[in-house]
Amino acid sequence: MKQQILLVEEEESISHLFHSVTRKKDWNLKIVSSALQAVEILKQKTCDLLVCSLASSEFSSIDLMHLAKQLHPSLCCLLIGSEEQIDKSSSAIRLHGFSYLTKPFTEEMIEGWIEQLATPSLEQGGVIAKSPLMKHILSNVTKIAQSNASVFISGESGTGKEVIANAIHQLSLRSNKPFIRVNCAAIPQTLLESEFFGHEKGSFTGAFQKRIGRFELADLGTLLLDEISEISLELQPKLLRAIQEQEFERLGGVKPIQVDVRLISTSNRNMKETIEQKLFREDLYYRLNVVPIHLPPLRDRQEDIIPLAQYFLEKLCKENGKEKKILSSSAEDKLLSYSWPGNVRELANIIERTLVMHSGEWIQPEDLWFELSCPIFPKPKETSYLPGTLAEVEKAHILATLQSKNNNKTQAAKTLGISIRTLRNKLKQYQI
Repeated sequence: MKQQILLVEEEESISHLFHSVTRKKDWNLKIVSSALQAVEILKQKTCDLLVCSLASSEFSSIDLMHLAKQLHPSLCCLLIGSEEQIDKSSSAIRLHGFSYLTKPFTEEMIEGWIEQLATPSLEQGGVIAKSPLMKHILSNVTKIAQSNASVFISGESGTGKEVIANAIHQLSLRSNKPFIRVNCAAIPQTLLESEFFGHEKGSFTGAFQKRIGRFELADLGTLLLDEISEISLELQPKLLRAIQEQEFERLGGVKPIQVDVRLISTSNRNMKETIEQKLFREDLYYRLNVVPIHLPPLRDRQEDIIPLAQYFLEKLCKENGKEKKILSSSAEDKLLSYSWPGNVRELANIIERTLVMHSGEWIQPEDLWFELSCPIFPKPKETSYLPGTLAEVEKAHILATLQSKNNNKTQAAKTLGISIRTLRNKLKQYQI
């Protein structure tokens, strides 16, 4: 959807700059020369961003911002003016939290501000969804939240599985009830049963008092089983029974405890492979996987990268008491060109690292520290030798695959899509 921008500006050169930027970005721009004209437009319809020059003469630009906010509470507002004008109005600007841009400014600065102010970042449940993939997932999340069905969220580490789980809870009828999380990968397996179901005093060595488990704490609410694929095979039957019966006994107890818990599970593993390897019970998986949600990696949802970066930037600036910072267009290009192996979590870390080390208002490409989070390996030297025959091509490909797998023949065969026996025959054929 195109951004709708209303500019209140008497100076032709400024209007020309905004026109140039919005035409390039395919945004809709309406320019008026007076605040009174802007008021008449705002009474009839809304826009995404109101930009007003402090030179506006009919009445205070601050008053115009107030009126605009009364008419359209979600409207984003930006004041522009000279350094002297901004200083003169600084008390009112700080008091009401209005954003401002100091003259002189460039097209890139205008573009950065509009991207940051007029682009909505947070959707239902606090999930950023600008890409078609995430918008589709979010629309499903809204529907899923209204049921009590168990949900299984899969995806690479750092894709935001816990954020989606929290959104489901917040949008559900259980939102005013507990949301309890247990990280199955972080708790020793010997203690996990007690974490799930609790224990009675004296039930085992060191059990000096009764403990309430996570299932009991989550009664009438939602229980998030984070990285559920990491629980031991010994515990899985007990978990399956608790889910089926909605009841359990504490360790060392004999009295059944009934609960009403909505389950959300997550995993970064390929569950089909995990089940085939006999590491996870198939019947338990199907109990947990009533409604599946798969979160795509950040590299497959590029439209979300800049809104996410801007969200983290604004959030971290507030948390650290720093002045607002802006990503330049070239810095945004660098973010978009990166592969994000650590997904959203890595993006948040890079923005925080940049914020700690950077003191200026504008963030440039050289300010983004990628190399600490993901080493950049040198490109292999190109060879002038090009194998001619099909046999030479095949031999070179087998050699390269073996080298990439540290001469592990099983892994190399899997990568090549052939059996280990066929690989051995090829190695013998080519005297490798």
